[in-house]
Amino acid sequence: MSKNKGPRVLVYDIETAPILAYVWGLWENNVSLNQIESDWYVLSWSAKWLGEKKVMYDDNRNAKNIEDDKRLLKGIWKLLDEADIVITQNGISFDTKKLNARFILNGFKPPSSYKHIDTKRIAKKNFAFTSTKLEYMTGKLCKKAKKSTHGKFPGFSLWTACLAGNKAAWKEMEKYNKLDVISLEELYYKLQPWDSTVDFNLYHDGVANTCRCGSEEFSKNGFCFTSTGKYQRYICKACGHETRSKDNLFDKQKRKALRRKV
Repeated sequence: MSKNKGPRVLVYDIETAPILAYVWGLWENNVSLNQIESDWYVLSWSAKWLGEKKVMYDDNRNAKNIEDDKRLLKGIWKLLDEADIVITQNGISFDTKKLNARFILNGFKPPSSYKHIDTKRIAKKNFAFTSTKLEYMTGKLCKKAKKSTHGKFPGFSLWTACLAGNKAAWKEMEKYNKLDVISLEELYYKLQPWDSTVDFNLYHDGVANTCRCGSEEFSKNGFCFTSTGKYQRYICKACGHETRSKDNLFDKQKRKALRRKV
């Protein structure tokens, strides 16, 4: 294994409060801005560095004004600012944009840029699972940790109980949020050989090639052909992730003779 530290990879998940609004019925509502009683905000977040044991968590249970999430945001902003890569479940569409909205509304500058790996997008691209929800995929693929189902406070009742200040509900929210991150990490390890979102090798110094799983053991596995060349293909002995060389194995005469499709 290489002594290079590699990238800082953050696995995280957030929980938000619902929008409270006045509506006239249960179906097909178009809520106008003047019907909103209170807007959404961040209730809690959980995060861990990939491969490390410590699971971090914070929430707004003791805030004087639960809708004021500025203090809560400082912790997750700092972690995102440190991260080279983040891993989420549906975070490209939800968590990241939600956090960015709360950041700018609370006067935060953007955190340092990072690459984003979304397990839901990996699943949609590569598989035809019955569902790409975290609960389904961790239930089918993970052995150590699976997404939690609610206990005493099933479904939406957990959110309403937390908003009402119920201490038992907040304890359940903490457990629920942390387990989402733990199970997400295990799910990512299952999916990572199929993913090509980020080239982890770029984050390691030196000339030794390092797979996203941390292994430096590769074996030759045939060739990869493109419209302009032939390249040696390699497979990671540990996880099976595939890479190729950057050197075109076609000689100049062959490359010159190649034709392009019209």
